[in-house]
Formats: sequence, C-alpha cells, structure tokens
Amino acid sequence: MLPRLSPLLRNSPMARAVSRATTPLPLPTLSPATTLSCLHSPSSLSFAPKPSNFNFFLLTNTGLFNKKFETFSQENYRCTVWASHRGYRKVRRRPEAARRSKEKDLELSVSICIEEGLPNDPEILSIAELLRLNVPTAMKFAFDSLKSSTFKTRDEAIADVGGFDSIELSVMLCNDEFIRKLNKEWRDEDHATDVLSMSQHVPGLDLPILMLGDIVISVETAARQAEERGHTLIDETRVLLVHGLLHLLGFDHEISEEAEAEMDKEEGVLLESLGWKGKGLIQSAYDAETTMNHHMGSSDDRMKEGSLRFYKPKFSYIFCDMDGTLLNSKSQISLTNAKALKEALSRGVKVVIATGKGLIVYGRQGREIFRSNLDLSVCREACLYSWEHRVPLIAFSNDRCLTLFEHPLVDLLHTVYHEPKAEIMPSVEHLLSAADIQKMIFLDTAEGVAKNLRPYWSEATGGRANVVQAVPDMLEIVPPGTSKGSGVKLLLDHLGVTAKEIMAIGDGENDIEMLELASLGIALSNGSEKTKAVANVIGASNDEDGVASAIYQYAF
Repeated sequence: MLPRLSPLLRNSPMARAVSRATTPLPLPTLSPATTLSCLHSPSSLSFAPKPSNFNFFLLTNTGLFNKKFETFSQENYRCTVWASHRGYRKVRRRPEAARRSKEKDLELSVSICIEEGLPNDPEILSIAELLRLNVPTAMKFAFDSLKSSTFKTRDEAIADVGGFDSIELSVMLCNDEFIRKLNKEWRDEDHATDVLSMSQHVPGLDLPILMLGDIVISVETAARQAEERGHTLIDETRVLLVHGLLHLLGFDHEISEEAEAEMDKEEGVLLESLGWKGKGLIQSAYDAETTMNHHMGSSDDRMKEGSLRFYKPKFSYIFCDMDGTLLNSKSQISLTNAKALKEALSRGVKVVIATGKGLIVYGRQGREIFRSNLDLSVCREACLYSWEHRVPLIAFSNDRCLTLFEHPLVDLLHTVYHEPKAEIMPSVEHLLSAADIQKMIFLDTAEGVAKNLRPYWSEATGGRANVVQAVPDMLEIVPPGTSKGSGVKLLLDHLGVTAKEIMAIGDGENDIEMLELASLGIALSNGSEKTKAVANVIGASNDEDGVASAIYQYAF
C-alpha cells in the first residue's frame, strides 16, 4: 500500500506526509521566507505563505504501520523510498556509522503519497509506483546539474547538497478539489492548478538533514493537460515533477524574464537527461497560450467523461426520479445524463430509478417486497366521474394500463411517457373487475387540473386516498399512506442501507419525502416550488442535464 494523507493533514494548510530516515530534530516555526510556487495559470505566482496562520508540522513517531520498500545505490547517492499505510510512518534512526559516512553516500529519503480523496484507480496507483523510482533519479540529475552549471537567477539558499547527511522530499498525488483548497489557502486563488511546490528548507540552520519540501500534483489537471498535449498521464506527471523540483531548488520563473528563460532551459535539460517525454512546463504553458488552449481547473471539469475516477463516491446509492428529472421535456434521456449514470455505476455507486409512488417496490433479484392497491370505492367513483365528464382516466394495474374511451391524451401517455398502451374497457364494471388497481391518473390541461380536478378530488376522496401531482397536466389518486418516500424507506430496510448513504434527485411534489429522507436531496430547477423548498440543493433543469450535473458535482 502506498501512503495516503490522514484527515489531520487534509485539514491542515501544510499538505505533507513525512518519511524520515534520520533522527527527528526540533525545528522552529518557519518564517514567512518559506515559499510555495506554482505555474500554469496566468495568475500563478511564487508566493510566501500567510504568516499569521502558518504552522510547521513535523509529524513523527505516530505509531502507524510502515514499510521500507526499496533501498538502492546510484553513484554517491543512497536512495531510500518509503511507503506506509494511511497516515505517517514511524521515524527510523540511521545507524551511527552511516551518519558518519556522508562523504560516501548522500541519502535521498522520498515519500510518495496519495491523498485520501483519490480512489484506488489502477493508473494512479501505477504512476505512484513509478514515481518511487523516478523521483530519486530526478533528484540526482538535478543535484548534479547544480554542481556542474552556473545560474544567474537561482536562489542559492541551497548550495552544496553534499554537505548534508540526507535529503527529504515528499510528492503527493491529489485531485482538483484538494489542490484547489491549497491554492485558495496559500495564494488566495480559488481554482485548481497542476502543481504546487512547498519549500521546507530553513536557511541558516546547521542541520544534517535538508528538508527539501513537498510537491503536490493534481493528477486530474495533469490528465487534462496530457490529453491536450498529446502524451500520457505519467509523462505529464513527470513534467510537473521536474517543474516542482526546480522550484524547491531555488528556480523561480516569475521574478524576471531572465529567470523564466533560465528555468525553462533547465526543465528541458532535465527532461532530456532523464529520457522523459514532453516539453518543460513553462514551454508547454507558452504553447497553450499561443493556441488559446489554456485551461484553468474548476468544478465544471467533473462534467468531462472519465473525470469521476479522480474522486471517491460520497454515497452508496443515487435515487433518481424519472419524469421531469431524468427525462427532459421531450421525455428523453440525454446522452450526457446516460454517460453520467454509467460512470457512477462504474465507480461502484448503485442507481435506483424511483418512478411511481411507492405502490409496488421491488428488491433484490427483482422480487416484489411491497404492493398497495386503491380502495375499490374510490376506483368506482373515479371511473364514473371520467365517463360522465369525459375526462380521460388511466387505471394502473400491475403492468397494464386501462381506460374507458379513446382520447389523444391517453395516447400521449404511451407515446411520450412510454407507459404501456392503454386497453379500452367496455364498461366501468369490466375495468374494475379486470385486476387490482394501484393508482389512477386523470389527464387534462394544467388549468383544468388546478381549477377543477384537484379541488374536487381532494375533498371527494375523504381520507380513502391521497391526491398528488408530479406534472401540471396530470392528477394522481393513490392509496393513503403511500408515497415515493415510504417506498424508498421500505427498499432501504430491505437492502440494509441507511438514509445517510443515499443522494436523491427529483422535481415533483411526489419526490418531496424522498428528498427529505436522503442525506442530500437535490431538486431540479424545473421542479415545483414545494419540492425546491425542502431540497438541500437546487440543481440545473431537466433540459440542462440536471441529473448529470448533480452526479458530477455532489455524488463524488
């Protein structure tokens, strides 16, 4: 297992996982001279953290499990790569003899971390494994270049690395959400970026350890840039690693054009020396600006297909209404909504299409676990009203739809809403005797429902049934005590799932209980005012792919 950052670190302004191969030493609070640097949006600047709320975290001896994966030698460098279970690993003390032999070996202590918000995506795990070898190699080449080259603009606070017993560096992979928070905290820039470099070197302290700092890389932004630049995610990650490493070694492309040119050249030299693909990040940023293809990360990027692999699901289940929610105004499921549902399913989230009023509930293997039928007297009265006033009525009985006469609105229920084609029964008695009836729907204009049907039947049912509306031009009569919310409760009990594990999306009044029950209830903007009043969030409309937007923005 590769190390993941603990909740303590995730809530702290200093994103850091410490892996140490030497004795921990007491260190003072860092001064405002500690710098963080990044690139890759025009507003990205090298900066100093806010001293008022800056704390330096040196976390050691935590008692958590750890494992030293590999130690190997390369000329005068002994590279020790650490990985642990979640949290921080214990301190390992170097033998006394090893501490006295710094002229023979310079120990490179590298920690590769995966932020807890990232799921166990195979490609990300593979990249983290490759970085265990790539990072020490890149450090060696960068240090050798410092000895063999002369630079005019580099900050020489780190001069001769050979004067240290060991050098420590951590590299963390995260998603846009995490790096965006860091960017906001340290730079007051409320957007994601590709890489942040966080120096922990304190000039003037006579220490045997060079704590180089931290490099934080958003693999989500890196994946977009890799696609735009025509190479792989590991290629882009290496480009970002080189850029971040050079910042920690004193290069800063933002102080002057000369400094920018010097760092740009050094990026190219390092990448070529390492045999890694891609241009340096500074050159790539120039190319992006030239082609007007520059990208600034935002939460909308989750709308891109495949982006959910950088996030863990927040919910086990998504309950989604059909009419007016998943279906747009043309009663179609958009391609965007279909892709979002498919991607959620691929990430292990179960999707329940909550249509109807909870009158019939199906559990595992499609087994019926609940059924509720309308009172026969209510059914008779409704049929007689329909016949006398020539208001079309549909009776729902299992998988059948029954009616008393032909009408264009009856046909629309089949052609638009894809309900079974209604069977015309010769009389009221024939309809009532055909089968048990779960619900009835009157079809009329929105005005006719509001002025005539709803007032009449709200009183006429007399507690024997409930009157509800999902859409303006239909009035539904259902058994008392039944609702979509009660059906959801029955299903959750059957599945052994708590309400905290579900997110619900709806639009109609019949969705109110379901939205209230869910840990997160989302009403689409095309929904009724009563529904929007109880929702936690009001999302985009059903004609604006509201379901997809809700999944990408809130489910992960």
